[in-house]
Amino acid sequence: MHLRSLLAGAAALAFLAAPSFAADYLGGEVKSVDIGGKQVLTGANGMTLYTFDKDTKGDGKSVCNDDCAAKWPPLAADDAAKAEGDFTLVKRDDGSSMWAYKGWPLYYWYEDTKAGDTTGDGVGGVWHLAIE
Repeated sequence: MHLRSLLAGAAALAFLAAPSFAADYLGGEVKSVDIGGKQVLTGANGMTLYTFDKDTKGDGKSVCNDDCAAKWPPLAADDAAKAEGDFTLVKRDDGSSMWAYKGWPLYYWYEDTKAGDTTGDGVGGVWHLAIE
């Protein structure tokens, strides 16, 4: 009986220590995932999303275009996309739309190579993880 109690206790601890489940937004297009103890937004592919300090929160404009957008691809939104909760749409200089979270446009970083990478955090002192 003692062994059974120990096993049940170990199973309970393992359950409590398990990483939190991802939350889905925009029909699964964006997820919130625990990365290093922070709830970080990722694309459906698990790739980390970032915000850019040079964008002005909530003004509906991304200032990351051309070469910047090649290195920091925007989280694109299709023509039928509609704002949902904290997620809004931003019109880009080229006329396309991208997603923003709490007013901040969302981007990927071209040097992240696998889900969970966060190599873009802190780049130039102006790029940051998109934290939920």
